[in-house]
Amino acid sequence: MDKPPQSKSAGDIAREVGRAIISVVPAAGGPLQVAFENIFASPIEKRKQAWLERLAEAFTELQERVAELTPEALAANEAFVTVTMHASQIAIRNHRKEKIDALRNAVFNAALLNSQHDDEQMIFLRLIDQLTPLHLAVLSLLRDPGGWMDRNGIKNPGWGMGGVATVIEHCLPDLRGRRDTYDQIIRDLQAEGVVAQGQFVHVVMTGHGMVSSRTTDRGNRFIGFITAPA
Repeated sequence: MDKPPQSKSAGDIAREVGRAIISVVPAAGGPLQVAFENIFASPIEKRKQAWLERLAEAFTELQERVAELTPEALAANEAFVTVTMHASQIAIRNHRKEKIDALRNAVFNAALLNSQHDDEQMIFLRLIDQLTPLHLAVLSLLRDPGGWMDRNGIKNPGWGMGGVATVIEHCLPDLRGRRDTYDQIIRDLQAEGVVAQGQFVHVVMTGHGMVSSRTTDRGNRFIGFITAPA
């Protein structure tokens, strides 16, 4: 007697949906396609599989939080599928954990947001793609320097006076002594409208001013989009 087919778990369905979405990520083309595939096929497949696992994890967690957000329901949501496809293309081009985490959180949050935010979500995905992990770290720090230090176990010296540059170098060791680099990062973030305008980085100010928020409303929405919900 034939055994009845086993029912699929939410995780199995999530993987199938994720696999279907990322299967449309374009492969290489043109005269170098064969050489490209011979050299890069294995690393690319490895990245696809790792990203698929992150998608499955996100889909499963979504259903645990909101019962109606089943993998089938998500697959039928055109706006969500578009976000996931774009995020998948970006993920496969990246190896940095910070950016993969941001993309996973973006997919998760896209499922919870109203589709009226489609255009802004596409802009935010472009920012994840173009900005470096250091850009994302500086942006997160500038939103709430005091809170950032608390969350990351960095001692707050309680400055009496100084500049925002002092805060950046204190909190982000990779940027210590690299003024040209973090000045460029600030300019990039200002150009994208996620950090307040003005020459505040090297201006001497009170201790309170040093740890004041420097992000814009758009910057705060972007941070929320790439941050895992509490």
